[in-house]
Amino acid sequence: MSKLHNEEDWRILKERMFQGKMGQRVTISFYQYAKLGNPQLFRDYLFIHWSELGVLGRTYVAHEGINAQISVPAENFEAFRDHLYTISFLENIRLNLAIEDDGKSFYKLTIKVRTKILADGLTDESFDVTDKGTHLRAKDFNEIIEDDNTILIDMRNHYEHEIGHFKGAITPDVDTFRDSLPYIIDQIKGLEDKNLVMYCTGGIRCEKASAWMKHNGFKNVYQLEGGIIEYARQAENENLENKFIGKNFVFDERWAERISDDVISKCHQCGKPCDTHTNCENRGCHLLFIQCDECKAAYEGCCSNECKEVIHLPEDEQKKQRAGIDRGVMTFRKGRAGYLGHKSIHNPLEEGLKKFKT
Repeated sequence: MSKLHNEEDWRILKERMFQGKMGQRVTISFYQYAKLGNPQLFRDYLFIHWSELGVLGRTYVAHEGINAQISVPAENFEAFRDHLYTISFLENIRLNLAIEDDGKSFYKLTIKVRTKILADGLTDESFDVTDKGTHLRAKDFNEIIEDDNTILIDMRNHYEHEIGHFKGAITPDVDTFRDSLPYIIDQIKGLEDKNLVMYCTGGIRCEKASAWMKHNGFKNVYQLEGGIIEYARQAENENLENKFIGKNFVFDERWAERISDDVISKCHQCGKPCDTHTNCENRGCHLLFIQCDECKAAYEGCCSNECKEVIHLPEDEQKKQRAGIDRGVMTFRKGRAGYLGHKSIHNPLEEGLKKFKT
């Protein structure tokens, strides 16, 4: 009988990945909105077939479609793609290939059934989700963002655009995509006649966001096709000016892909130029923050001296301290801690909109 869940110890799998024992792999992402009658059945079907091909990664399926970030053994990539294209609503779907890929992006396969493939906080029945914004290829995107009538908004979270964003983009200070939509709508009221251009990592956040903006009265709504990942590929292949500065944050063990040589953020502990994310070594904290090599050595990978003291306690004592802590909440604080004094938001929403409101 085929297995429907991973049964190996995640620590062993992670060590195997970092030791390079998983061979050459290709990291890809894709999404598709489609009506699925039985997400659980579809989930199990994918897990069985993808396990046979050695696929690793994180995938969400729901009644509204699929959202996948995965890695595939290089020798099985064509077989994976051919199988994927046999699924009617995924036939010839665009696969976003990683810009920088050392094959160490994922160490296990997880496929979960969710209410939504992206937590957006929207009630889909209240608006036409198919009335999306105009998709822009890299060349057209470069042209429209130079227009003085264009508002360019980064639809990602604060810890993502802190290390990289497009030149001139407004970067809202938000923790989640769910937080961003009502906040942005409230601030851009009265600017419905402007060109509203949005972008995100791979495009999925802008699918719903653009339809929501049009529902709220914005007439000229655009979104970057394939997000930052596809933009970087098109810019290179078509010899276009790259208007993205810094790194593109990604949600896997690589943390980011370098798009330009610019380092636009600082170590959260000492303030030196740095754009390397890490999680605090104290598993009871696990805070995501930016840390340079010098501070990594000084703090032993921790975000504070307090956490540094914790990791030297006996493991049983550490477990006691972690007991009852909602680790998810700690993890998703994402760089917000009063003792980290060098966090920056490059062009906050209110500040970035001033020139359009005067």
